[in-house]
Amino acid sequence: MVVSKEAQPPNPTPSRKRSWLRPLALLVVLLGWEGLAALGLLNPLYASSPSQIGRALVELFATGQIWPHLEATFGAALWGLGLGVLIGGSLGLLAALVPWVGEILEPFMLLLNAIPRIILAPLLVIWFGIGIASKVALSLLLVAVLIFFAVYTGIREVDPRLVERIRTLGGGRRVLLREVYLPSVTSWVLSQLKVAVGFAFTGAVVGEFVASSRGLGYLLNFAQQNFNASLSLALISLIVAFVLFLFAAFGALERRLLAWRSSRG
Repeated sequence: MVVSKEAQPPNPTPSRKRSWLRPLALLVVLLGWEGLAALGLLNPLYASSPSQIGRALVELFATGQIWPHLEATFGAALWGLGLGVLIGGSLGLLAALVPWVGEILEPFMLLLNAIPRIILAPLLVIWFGIGIASKVALSLLLVAVLIFFAVYTGIREVDPRLVERIRTLGGGRRVLLREVYLPSVTSWVLSQLKVAVGFAFTGAVVGEFVASSRGLGYLLNFAQQNFNASLSLALISLIVAFVLFLFAAFGALERRLLAWRSSRG
């Protein structure tokens, strides 16, 4: 029997065919790492084995001492991320739509983006104390500048001919915002959200590392002072796992909200 082309199942894409390569490569690295540690070729003072890192993680959760630190770091990072998106997006929108505001804000944001904003951490601790406020402020600064330029650039990249057509047909600023600017800005912002997540956690952890009484940065500082490589790598692994989870969540959100692109194409 001849099977028509329409009835034939679609061939899997190359990326799906090779989806097993990443976990396999990770497994090979972990096994090689464990083997080198078992043979005594790695100094445990500098690089613990994966099994020791796993035991450190289990101990942190089994004793319950990790939960206040998780709450502090993730709370500061998520607050900084949310406020940074809100404030950076609002300023970018205002700067793009009001020319004189853009002339004031753009040079200031360029300067703020040019300097390593992490160096402001000690100053923020002086201003806001060693509590969560200084960590949120640092995360906010890192995220807000990124989102500002995403929104500002997204609006400025809109085709002026399209804007002119909308105005010719009687559309006001509200119609332009809803039908033209917001779709353009959405794609720019969503493309930067993954980077913003990393920035938010960087701000929270660095702020805790500088001065704090709790948080994963505080624990990392404690582990460094005691030369505890297992605890350090366990905490780093925990942060990486959570950031990867947020990457996946924002990636799914991006595919859902930008599904119109593929349908239009």
